Amino acid sequence: MSIHASSSMEVGIHETRAKAKAKRKRTPSRALVAKPSALRSGKAPEEAGDIEDFSSEDALRIRSSLLRWYDEHQRVLPWRTRSSGDGEEEEEDRAYAVWVSEVMLQQTRVQTVIEYYNRWMARWPTLRLLAGATQEEVNEMWAGLGYYRRARFLLEGAKSIIQEGEFPQTASALRGVRGIGDYTAGAIASIAFNEAVPVVDGNVVRVISRLMAISSNPKETSTVKTFWRLAGQLVDPDRPGDFNQAMMELGATLCSKTSPSCSACPVSKQCRAFLLSVSNPSVKVIDYPLKVAKVKQRHDFAAVCVVEIVEVLDQKLLKEDNNRPRYLLVKRPEQGLLAGLWEFPLVLIDEKDTKQNTRRKTIDRYLKKILELKNCNVNMREDVGEYVHVFSHIRLHMYVELMSLTLTGGSDLLVNEEESSTVTRKIVDDLLMKSMGLTSGVRKVYNMICDFKKSQLMQRAPRTKTRRSIP
Repeated sequence: MSIHASSSMEVGIHETRAKAKAKRKRTPSRALVAKPSALRSGKAPEEAGDIEDFSSEDALRIRSSLLRWYDEHQRVLPWRTRSSGDGEEEEEDRAYAVWVSEVMLQQTRVQTVIEYYNRWMARWPTLRLLAGATQEEVNEMWAGLGYYRRARFLLEGAKSIIQEGEFPQTASALRGVRGIGDYTAGAIASIAFNEAVPVVDGNVVRVISRLMAISSNPKETSTVKTFWRLAGQLVDPDRPGDFNQAMMELGATLCSKTSPSCSACPVSKQCRAFLLSVSNPSVKVIDYPLKVAKVKQRHDFAAVCVVEIVEVLDQKLLKEDNNRPRYLLVKRPEQGLLAGLWEFPLVLIDEKDTKQNTRRKTIDRYLKKILELKNCNVNMREDVGEYVHVFSHIRLHMYVELMSLTLTGGSDLLVNEEESSTVTRKIVDDLLMKSMGLTSGVRKVYNMICDFKKSQLMQRAPRTKTRRSIP
C-alpha cells in the first residue's frame, strides 16, 4: 500500500470519528432518555449507552445559579451555623456538628431531627464529651429516631478519633472511621474542611438524574458510580460545602419526588428532564429518576410477655422501696437488629404458632430459661392485643400479653445462674419506664399495657347509684 493511500485511509478514519463524536454531542446517549412508557412501568431501558459528562460550560452555569439561589433561600438549620474563625479546634467542632446532623438526617425528616440535634448538642457539645458517654446513655438520647446502629457507630467513631488524637480532615481519611461511609465523609470534608469532594444522597441523585435525564436504574452499582462521577464534576472548588448543601437543599425543596417546582428552579435551563417535558407532553419530570420496585417486606411474628412484678421481698434488686408497678426488661444481644437495647421478654415464633396456647408455652420456656420462677404466684395473665411494628425491611407482628407476678423469695428467684452470662435483665418501676430511652416499638407496647390496666380498673370500679330527686 502506498504512503498516499495510507494517508487517505487515516484521514477517512479521522473524519468518521469526528462525525461520530459530533453526533454524540448533538444526541443524548441512549441511557439518558427512555420511552415514557418504560419509565412509568418501572422497567429499565432495554438499551443503555454511556452516560455523558457535564460540559464545563454547564457545570459553571449550574454552580453559579445554584449557589446564588442557596445564598438567598437556604433554610435556617442549627447545624449550618458558620464558623467565626479559622482555628483548628473550631474546625473540629464544626466537623463534629456536621457529623451528628448528617447521621441523624439519614432516613429521618429534617423537622424531626432539629429537636434531637439540639438536645444532643446540649448534652454533648464536643466530640470529647461524647466519647466519654456510655452506649446506654447514647441510646436513651437517640430513642425514637430509629436505625439505632447509627448511634452505636457514632459513639464508636467518637471514641476512636479521641483515641487517635486527631480529627481526620479529608474524605479518604474519614472513611477509615467506623460508621463513616462515602456520603458522610464527603459531607464532613467539604462542609467543615473545605475539601472539593462531592456528596451523593437521595436528593442529589434526584437532581442529577433530572439534570441529565438519566433513566438507568439508580440502584445499580454502575449507575451509582456515575452519580458520584457527575457530582464530582459539579462541585464548586471554592465553596464545596455550600454547593453540596445547595444540591441537597434543592432536592429536598424545589426538586421534590412528586411535585417539583420547575418554574422556581434555579437550574431549570440546564435540566434535560424539564426541557424534554416541555417538548414532549408524554414525558414528565417525575419520570426521573427511574422508580425501582421496593423489596417486599418480610413478615415476622413474636410473642411478647410484659412481666409485672407486684411484690419483691429482696429490695436489693430495686432502687427504691415503693409500691409502684415494676417491670422486667431484657437486653437484646450486642449484634443484630436493635443491638444492645432494652425490651420486654420477646420470642420470635412461626405464623402457625400465634394461637394463645402455643404462644404461652413458647414464652414460658423462655422465661424459665432466663429466670427462676418456681416460688411465685401468677396473679393475672391476659392477652392485651396485637401490634404491628414496621421496620424498613420487616413487619413484626407482636402478640402482647400482660402477666402479673408476686415473687415470694429472694433475689435468686430472678436470676438463672446458667443464663446470667448471656442474658442481661433488670427490673424498673413505671417512673423509670416513662423516662427511659426505649424504642418506639417497646414504647408502644408499654402504652398498650397502661391503657389495658386503666380499662381493667374502670371495669372493676363500683358504679355509684344516682339518687332520684323527689318531684
